[in-house]
Amino acid sequence: MTVSTQDRSALIPLLQQVQVEMGYVPREAIDEIGAVLRVSTSDIFGVLTFYAQFRLTPVGRHQVKICQGTACHVQGAPLITDAVEEELGLDDDHDTTEDGEFTLEKVACFGACSLAPVMIIDEDTKGNITPDKARRMVRKLIKAQAKKNAAAKTNAEAKNE
Repeated sequence: MTVSTQDRSALIPLLQQVQVEMGYVPREAIDEIGAVLRVSTSDIFGVLTFYAQFRLTPVGRHQVKICQGTACHVQGAPLITDAVEEELGLDDDHDTTEDGEFTLEKVACFGACSLAPVMIIDEDTKGNITPDKARRMVRKLIKAQAKKNAAAKTNAEAKNE
């Protein structure tokens, strides 16, 4: 993308492009965009932290999203969030597992209030979730990913022999 150094209006589209390509906006991209557009990194961080769409850290291979909207909240979304955090070993300071496999995202609203509470795992939307259902779904995903990882490791070892 060719950008005039004076075209500050390109900031958000450039950040969006980086996020699409990398899954988040790394520090190196912030520095480069700032240099090209002549925008301070603090101004860029201001944009990145203002808009919820941007991430400053990588996302996991699998994304678990839980609606926090009013309908979901009153139907138990906080308990579902707690259950998923516990299953994934996450706390309030971390939204991605240490191994980088899973990211938990709390979303303001999915617009699926009639299904409340709602959880999306990767691209699979589930409604009328309970904490127990959420735990089972996450355990199933963890187990499936462990099998994939084990198979990939076996295949890699076989190729190296």
